[in-house]
Order: sequence, then C-alpha cells, then structure tokens
Amino acid sequence: MRVARGELWAGRALLLVLMTLTILPFISIFMTALHPSGTVPGGLEWPAHPQWGNFVTAFRVAEMPALLASSTFIVLAVVPVSLLISTMAGFAIGLLRIPGSRALLFLFVFGLTLPFSGIIIPIYFLERTTGIYNTRLAIVLPLIALYMPFAVFWMRAHFVNMPTEISEAARVDGATTWDLFWHIHVPLAGPPIASLGILMSIWTWNQFLLALVLVEDPSQRTMAGALGAFQGHYATDIPLLCAGTILILVPTLVIFVLFQRQIILALLQGSVKG
Repeated sequence: MRVARGELWAGRALLLVLMTLTILPFISIFMTALHPSGTVPGGLEWPAHPQWGNFVTAFRVAEMPALLASSTFIVLAVVPVSLLISTMAGFAIGLLRIPGSRALLFLFVFGLTLPFSGIIIPIYFLERTTGIYNTRLAIVLPLIALYMPFAVFWMRAHFVNMPTEISEAARVDGATTWDLFWHIHVPLAGPPIASLGILMSIWTWNQFLLALVLVEDPSQRTMAGALGAFQGHYATDIPLLCAGTILILVPTLVIFVLFQRQIILALLQGSVKG
C-alpha cells in the first residue's frame, strides 16, 4: 500500500513539474507583451505599468481580421475533405477488406515516416509549375494529402474493430455498400470522426512552414504562418511580437478548452485501438 501511495505521489509530482515547465513559457510571453513597446524585458518580470494597448496595436498592425478570414477558409477547405476521404478509405481498408488493403495500409503507414522537411521543396516546385503558388490552394491541397496517412490509419483503427454482425444484418436487409457506409457506419463513427476533425482543425490553424514557404502574401496565409512576416517586420520590438503571438495562440487555446474532453478521449482511443 505504501509503495502504491508513493508511486501515486511521485506521479503527481512529475505531472506538476511537467505542467509548470509547459505553462511558464506562456506566462513569460504574456508578461513580456505587457511591457512598453521597444523595451527588452528580462525574464519573468511584471511591468510597473502594463501596456494593454500592445494587443490592440498588434491586432491592427498584423491585420488580424484578414488573417482570421484566411485561416478559417483554409480550415473549412481542408478538414471536411480530409474527413470524407479518410473515412471512406478507412472503411474500405478496415471493414470491407478490399483487395490489396494490406498493401494500401502499408503505403499509408509508410507515409507517416516521411520527413515533412524533406518534401516541402518538391511541393514548392510542383506548385510553381501548376500555377497555384501564392494562393490558398497552395496550402489546402498539400495539407489534405499530408493528413491522409494519419487520418486513414486513425479511421481504419475504428472500422477494423466494428462487429461484422452489424454489416451482415444490414446486408440481409438489402443494404448496399453505400447504405452500409453512409447510413450505418458513419453515424456509429461519430466520436472518432469528431475527434479527428478537432485535431486536424488545430493542426491546420497552427500550420506554419507550408504557409511561410508556399505563400508570399501574408493575407493568404494561416495566422501562424503570418507570424513569420510579423516577426520579420517587428523582430526588434519584443513586446509587440509577444502580443501578436498571444493573439495568434488564443483561438487554438479556446478550441482546446471547449473540446478538451473530446481531444483527450480521442488520444485515449487512438492508444487502445489498432
């Protein structure tokens, strides 16, 4: 009993240390953002006269409304298409067991091993050739493709664990493959689909490298990608840069707070299904 209690307290202490290490950078950025513009704060130091106007200035200078509209458009273009394709592919590979499903699954798993930095240059030249460089499509299309390995593997993990009796009973009642997919298994797959959608929305909103490399116009980027241009203009103004960073992080933090239960359930589900 003593060992179990000791392990419990050790685990709590470790979690407390990890939580502190995670939160401290955010606290530091927030405190820095409240210092007078142009100063260089030193560490965790609360300013004598907090400059809350830095957030207003950063919102105006970074043209946040245009960035919000661009990020929202990219998320709405990427996530629904990715969910539809990955759900259909996961259904075909995990439940229908189509011919060559093992080879397809291997290809998707192989896609998880590809280094992102190793394919960004070929994507750049491909988009230059096709003429979609410096448009929102330059971000949308690669993101859909890059999400597929993980998304298909995720959805396949759900469908492969579904009881075959459900499909057999629907077949007896005359259900077609499309009826089986759309009217029976998609409603049953609501939790994993919703969890995957939340994760991909956060990843898309925070996409930085693709937006920075493939789009030159900051108003066409995601909010995180526009931070690179913002940093280039205000690299010497640390408080203003931190204020812009906080504004960019706020939507992601709001989504996480609102959907934290679904995100945690999604991570737990992904750890026990295979």
